[in-house]
Amino acid sequence: MIIDLIDGTYELFRHFHGLRRFTKGEDPSHGAVIGVLNGTLQLLENRATHVGVATDHVIESFRNRLWPGYKTGEGIEPALRAQFQPLEDGLAAMGVVVWPMTDLEADDALASAAHLASQDAAVQKVLLWTPDKDLAQCVRGDRVVQVDRRANKVRTADDIRQKFGVAPPLIPDFLALVGDAADGYPGIKGIGAVGAARLLNMDGPLELFPPDVLGDQHRTAMLFKKLATLRTDAKLFSRVASLRWKGPAASFAAWTERIGAPKLLARAQAAHALVQARS
Repeated sequence: MIIDLIDGTYELFRHFHGLRRFTKGEDPSHGAVIGVLNGTLQLLENRATHVGVATDHVIESFRNRLWPGYKTGEGIEPALRAQFQPLEDGLAAMGVVVWPMTDLEADDALASAAHLASQDAAVQKVLLWTPDKDLAQCVRGDRVVQVDRRANKVRTADDIRQKFGVAPPLIPDFLALVGDAADGYPGIKGIGAVGAARLLNMDGPLELFPPDVLGDQHRTAMLFKKLATLRTDAKLFSRVASLRWKGPAASFAAWTERIGAPKLLARAQAAHALVQARS
């Protein structure tokens, strides 16, 4: 059994901005949503059977209470924000398991789902469909891997070490030191990627750093590590079998008509036949 876990928020952003190259700045009201659903169906047509999609129902999370500069929803274009809820509705109507996150983030849901799935001996592989460097911490050997669709790369633990200079479990420590501009925390001044990897490979995680390494910046680094560490305790499902796609719900036909994309229904029905044939 292979489990496919998709970063729905990333995919929505990717399709939204990708469409603009062809629409001359005009934003179809459900264009990005349709793109995400078509991409999910493509996975199901090609191989996938067990799929979960995580979304940020709201951008803010518990991390905003820890660090005032942490990313918020400020600046998200209204045309994009308006597609958040339709994406969740469309995935659910298409019969795909979707996890809309509020106090936690979509990344936490992906990390939790990967952790839960990897506990099941029947799961051969877990694929995390996101290029987000935060998710690199979840990679384990070649069983839990990260898929960067844009770069057409699958990253195992060896690939993560080669890319960042540290093993996956040390990614939160690495990000704490170098910072993450996308998430809104700066890291520790004077420490770059090479220096961070050298320190971590020499001393281990931040908790084991000698006091003189970071000095009075150690507490700040530990805070940033807390921001970078993904939660794996979200109770998303109890059985991996619940992620199996069983085809579109009865409501999907009306939903596709309402958004002006009736072809999605025929594609979903055909994909379901393919999945059943592979069972």
